[in-house]
Formats: sequence, structure tokens, C-alpha cells
Amino acid sequence: MIYRFTLISDEADDFLREIQIDPEATFFDFHQAILKSVGYSDDQMTSFFICDDYWEKEKEITLEEMDDNPEIDSWVMKETTISELVEDEKQKLLYVFDYMTERCFFIELTEIITGKEIVGAKCTKKEGDAPKQVVDFEEMEAKTGSSFDLGEDFYGDQDFDMDEFDKEGFSGFDDGVGGNPYDDQY
Repeated sequence: MIYRFTLISDEADDFLREIQIDPEATFFDFHQAILKSVGYSDDQMTSFFICDDYWEKEKEITLEEMDDNPEIDSWVMKETTISELVEDEKQKLLYVFDYMTERCFFIELTEIITGKEIVGAKCTKKEGDAPKQVVDFEEMEAKTGSSFDLGEDFYGDQDFDMDEFDKEGFSGFDDGVGGNPYDDQY
């Protein structure tokens, strides 16, 4: 069996890649095939996301182990086969290649080819140039005319009123040790 994925970008209209891969290959193998097909270096944090039909993220497959909580499902590229999370044609995925700006490729499983085998992965169609791997903020500022200066209001209003918050909205504060830091002590 062979999975044929199609990759597109919302940054480059003429960009398209098709990658055929063994469904029993890992997401890391898929990651390597994508990097090779677009000429990106392997020095950035990346993730795959399994998405619903509306491209909403559901499950993340990370390059490195990110969560050590055994109660939360986590998937790591080197340990997760593609068929473990992708099994239906038209399944949608995102491949985030620039974490700072959430830039990604949109991926769809366009065909499941039965009766054939493939070793590893192979780029079978290559159209257009891939967007740059990492955004140069100065270049983007010059091109768009907008600044990336976050300013003092980026994290919210500096003149907040503590009385606007209620202790019910913050769980975990009242642990019985040292009292509730939200009690009026001032």
C-alpha cells in the first residue's frame, strides 16, 4: 500500500508537492521527505497536526517529546507511524515548519494506492518554489510596511483592576497550604 499526499502553501500559489510514502513509515520519515522536497534545513522545530475537515487542529505530532505527563496523549514523529493516525482518503494535516509565525503546508491524503509497495518516501510531483523556511522580520516589515513592534499593549491593558477577577475563575489557588493568595490581605 502507498499513501499519496499533496502539499500546498497559502504563501505561494504555484507551489505543489506530491509525496508517496509507505503508510508504515514514521512521521519522521515524512518530515524528512518534505524537507528534502522543498530544500529546507533540518534545524527548526516542526510539527504535524491531524486536522478535521475544516483544517482545525486535533492532534499534534512533534519532532521532540514535549510533554512528560503520562495522562496526556502525545505523539513523537520518530515513534509514530503514519497509518496510526491517518487512514482515510481526504484526511487533512498541517505541517508547521516555522513555529514563530505558525507558517505551514496544507496536506491532504489524496490517494491510497493498493497492491503496490514503496520503500521510504519519494517526491513524485514538484511544482513552483517553496516559501522561505524562516521569515526575515525586517524584510517582511519593508515589504508590508507594518511593524512587528509589539508595544506595551501586546500583553493586555496595563491598568487592570484586580477586583475584576474572581477566585472561582482560577483553579488550584486554594490548596489548603498557606491559604488562598486571592483573599483580601492588603
